[in-house]
Amino acid sequence: MTNESRSSAVDFAGPARLHVALPVRDLERSRTFYETLLGVPPTKVREGYVKFEADAPSVNLTLNATDEPVPHHGISHFGVQVKSTEAVLALHGKLRAAGFATTSEEGVTCCFAVQDKIWAVDPEGHRWEVFVVLEADTELHSAPPRAIANHERRLPGDAPAPCCAK
Repeated sequence: MTNESRSSAVDFAGPARLHVALPVRDLERSRTFYETLLGVPPTKVREGYVKFEADAPSVNLTLNATDEPVPHHGISHFGVQVKSTEAVLALHGKLRAAGFATTSEEGVTCCFAVQDKIWAVDPEGHRWEVFVVLEADTELHSAPPRAIANHERRLPGDAPAPCCAK
């Protein structure tokens, strides 16, 4: 046994990145969803397999084709935290343009923070939120979005989805 250190054959930003592997029944539709969500093309495409290696957010995401029902194993949702409401809006526009429905919450208190966010569901039913934290610490875990006049809204006026904890 040797103590020789070996280096990764794959370069990525930072010392580590998230890896998520998802079983999918509709590989092409899922590929389109994740190309749109992550803003990058796949780095590897094989029969029954698509891999994304995005830098922002730093993730190694693989889609594995299956004919079986896709289990969710109690996962509530996945998310992409961005740095501005404009970035939330940009992803909303890209997802909608690609044919995916979104819902939005503006100024919602969720997980002890005030956030602007959109929700989208991938073709397999995995829920994704794209959000910016506007106020990092609140006393309440969750509260409905504050009332905003239509002419003052920054996010689209869809019916809000539930807070991520629900």
